[in-house]
Amino acid sequence: MVLQGIDVLSRRDFADLKDMSIGLVTNYSFIDNSLRCGIDMMFKSGLKVRKIFTPEHGLGGIADGVVYDDSIHPRYNVPVVSLYGSKRKPRAEDLDGLDILVYDIQDVGLRYYTFIYTLAFTMESAAESGKRYMVLDRVNPLGRGVFGSRIDNDLQTFVGGYRLPLQYGLTSGELAIYLKKLNRLDLDLRVVPAEGWKGETFDETSLVWNVPSPNIPTFDSLLGYAGTCFFEGTNVSEGRGTFKPFLVIGAPWIDGFDMAEKIKEDFPSVKVRRREFMPFYRKYANASCDGIEFFPSKSDNFFLLTLSIMEYLLKYEKFEISDRLDDLMGVKESARKIRSGSLKPDQWKSSGEEFIEFAQDCLIHPGRLFYR
Repeated sequence: MVLQGIDVLSRRDFADLKDMSIGLVTNYSFIDNSLRCGIDMMFKSGLKVRKIFTPEHGLGGIADGVVYDDSIHPRYNVPVVSLYGSKRKPRAEDLDGLDILVYDIQDVGLRYYTFIYTLAFTMESAAESGKRYMVLDRVNPLGRGVFGSRIDNDLQTFVGGYRLPLQYGLTSGELAIYLKKLNRLDLDLRVVPAEGWKGETFDETSLVWNVPSPNIPTFDSLLGYAGTCFFEGTNVSEGRGTFKPFLVIGAPWIDGFDMAEKIKEDFPSVKVRRREFMPFYRKYANASCDGIEFFPSKSDNFFLLTLSIMEYLLKYEKFEISDRLDDLMGVKESARKIRSGSLKPDQWKSSGEEFIEFAQDCLIHPGRLFYR
């Protein structure tokens, strides 16, 4: 049985945090294995939670990309500080009166997921203000696989940075150790490790799917997101606002029959079919799109699959690639390189293996990192 960090800490009756003034960095994913809310558990145990800091999607799960303001917790009457509004990093005054920041947010193991930058920024703030920092560990649902090159520092944004590859294979606690090492932070960091995890993917554990964000409602959607998120940098729908986000791809001007046959020809093991769909918001809202629907397997590499589809889409004059793809992919002039055929994913391996070597001493669980 796999236990997350919150399960381990509560088993000790939260003794590690007694008599401390706590700032929580968390959201709706802060639950234990019995689906109890971690915030409720902490207050019930008499802990001094003075402030709650929240990332993208807020405390309750608002729509992606929507900024929001500070508020007051409706039940416990403590300040809830938005880290996805006018600021994304706590200021020194935000940490006044706190002894420690405690982080617990479900991650997905991909570089362009914004929650990991909330982890990095709050760690940096704690180091600058001389506060302690604790991570309640959560397993990586994608397991130990690594893919992609390490992103350059000059491409750092809120969807890519800290020399991470596209997929990095670390738990949230291990990622915190990596960030401390990489940035040489003078930080009193404590990780409460998960227990029973040996590097396997989510579907091989006893865990229930803890929805990490509104558009990743299932583990299958995460498998697709590990690649099809690149379509956010194009004028092709990546399935946001549909029944299968990141698992349906299309646009009104695409021939889904032809597209499906091309994928079957190039990737015989991938389960895919032609599919019409109509997003109810975002790209092509209320418009009929033609495209494809995926039925993913863990063995599918959606990074490579997505790049192949983009090459196929070059046949359409209406196909557009925006500069946002540079941020998501971590590649300068990605649109030009895709159009010229000079984007070579096989060249990413050496950089990914460099990350693996750097991160080896950050691991606190069994299972070695491997390049996919």
